[in-house]
Amino acid sequence: MSWKIGNIKITKIVEVQGTGAIKMVLPQATDEEVRKLTWMVPDFAQPDGMLKSSIHSLVLETGNRRIVVDTGLGNDKQGRPIDDWNGLQTSFLDDMTKAGFPPESIDTVVCTHLHVDHVGWNTRLVDGKWAPTFSKARYVFGKHEFDYWKSSRQRPMDVAVFDDSIAPIAEAGLVDLIPSDYKLTDEITMIPSPGHSPGHMSIHIKSAGEECLLLGDVAHSPVQMHYVGWSSHVDFDGEQSARTRWDLFSRFADRPVLVIGGHFDGGYIKRSEDAFRYELA
Repeated sequence: MSWKIGNIKITKIVEVQGTGAIKMVLPQATDEEVRKLTWMVPDFAQPDGMLKSSIHSLVLETGNRRIVVDTGLGNDKQGRPIDDWNGLQTSFLDDMTKAGFPPESIDTVVCTHLHVDHVGWNTRLVDGKWAPTFSKARYVFGKHEFDYWKSSRQRPMDVAVFDDSIAPIAEAGLVDLIPSDYKLTDEITMIPSPGHSPGHMSIHIKSAGEECLLLGDVAHSPVQMHYVGWSSHVDFDGEQSARTRWDLFSRFADRPVLVIGGHFDGGYIKRSEDAFRYELA
């Protein structure tokens, strides 16, 4: 799947997809509550109320640059919180190459935040060691986000993710730490969107009179556009997360701005009564 925003092409490369997984982090989204929102079916939920989702990367082509946004779960990783994510084996890199994006052609990797399902393909296992997957790229991390997870050694999962998917990149000298309002190019700017994680960033694209917002995990499902106050139980600060959603949705609603989620497809935010709804592009 791909979209064109002015001079920039955005291509989605899926690692895994399915139904039901979002309920692990968004328990408020019962089948009954989801079924109340008829606009969720069939694009974002099944008729029975089960939510659809994917873990994917987005490749931005700007003409002279190839930028990967978020890198999924990765193969061969261990110490993950979900059994199926341990020792995962997918065709992600092959699929990316077949789509025209071999790893060596990528010059920049941007992680909206440093959670397990957004950093995995930063590295791959080579001769028993974790090596940068995109060896010719600069990896762009939010400084506040990086510093927080570097010092967060309390949960085994956090340690595992940092040690196998983030630390090897820093040790290779490939990391650029940026403020969360950083201007990556003339057409691509970060927007601070904390709450889900301490230094979460969304990405605003403006090119040739067109706009796009890459949400990251500000929302895990469009259902949170109606239920703005529903925060994931893995959010760093649920109240801040809800405020961020309200601010971003209000800013971009009812405008011709394509919005692409970290776990759902591109569409448009519309005001609906005292909240919002989402229309697939």
